Amino acid sequence: MNILQGILGAVSAMQGGQQQQAATSNPMLNAVLGMLANSGGSGANQSAQSGGMGGMGGMGALGALGGLGALVSAFQGAGLGKVVESWISTGQNLPINGDQLQQVLGHDKIADMAQQLGMSQQDTAGQLSQALPQIIDMLTPNGQAPQGGLGDIGSIIGMLQKGLSR
Repeated sequence: MNILQGILGAVSAMQGGQQQQAATSNPMLNAVLGMLANSGGSGANQSAQSGGMGGMGGMGALGALGGLGALVSAFQGAGLGKVVESWISTGQNLPINGDQLQQVLGHDKIADMAQQLGMSQQDTAGQLSQALPQIIDMLTPNGQAPQGGLGDIGSIIGMLQKGLSR
């Protein structure tokens, strides 16, 4: 099973109060949620900033990115703004490779994630580079990022569940 299938499988298995438990069992889902959730909120979101992910594992270093807007800014800063914008738009997604993703997110963040996943940095970045474009595409079906960001972790899980039912 590839990483995207694992993430989407965990999302589809989530129902009501089982969201946190299901997310805890999928460290890559924790990482993706941490990257995409808005920071500065409360609950799981606030825990993400402090490194707790609302009890959902230790992916707080990735949560510090601050949501989709901050992720887009990081891509733009690395000269890859058109890539992430293609994932948000309704057109075809431009590809990204693991090395480019490490350039955007930083080697330290990828190293932290790899350690927690028990994978090499190269494998982690490679798998994330396959999953992230599709997940962001699912979360932005209208071709634009929501004005206030994607919301907290619960909101993102709900949007992914909705995307899976289409």
